[in-house]
Amino acid sequence: MGKRKENSTNMQNEKSIIEGCDLTYAVCMIGGRWKLLILCRLENGKLRFSALRDSINGITERMLTLQLRELEKEGLVKRTVYAEVPPRVDYELTDIAKELVPIWSQLSKWGAKHKKVTSQLMSV
Repeated sequence: MGKRKENSTNMQNEKSIIEGCDLTYAVCMIGGRWKLLILCRLENGKLRFSALRDSINGITERMLTLQLRELEKEGLVKRTVYAEVPPRVDYELTDIAKELVPIWSQLSKWGAKHKKVTSQLMSV
């Protein structure tokens, strides 16, 4: 994931949309292919990097690292490094991210319902 130019039209549009709507801002924080899945995996407590990686099919170590860094920067994930040999790193949800759990649970229920409805429409 390369850096985008700060003054690009794409960045200006994103900034305008995010500043204008709190819902859009929230969705951007958890949007993307992997972020919500990572957050869901951390729902039940701390996980080491390797356990997190092994629990998400198809994610590369590089992508997991990049997404975790973004989530940490956004204040949704807390990273704890232990001074041990070999080094141990744990990831966990921050308090503000824990507030999302009932929201994504509800969204998951809606997704299952929508998937069922659309599959029924496709089979007709």
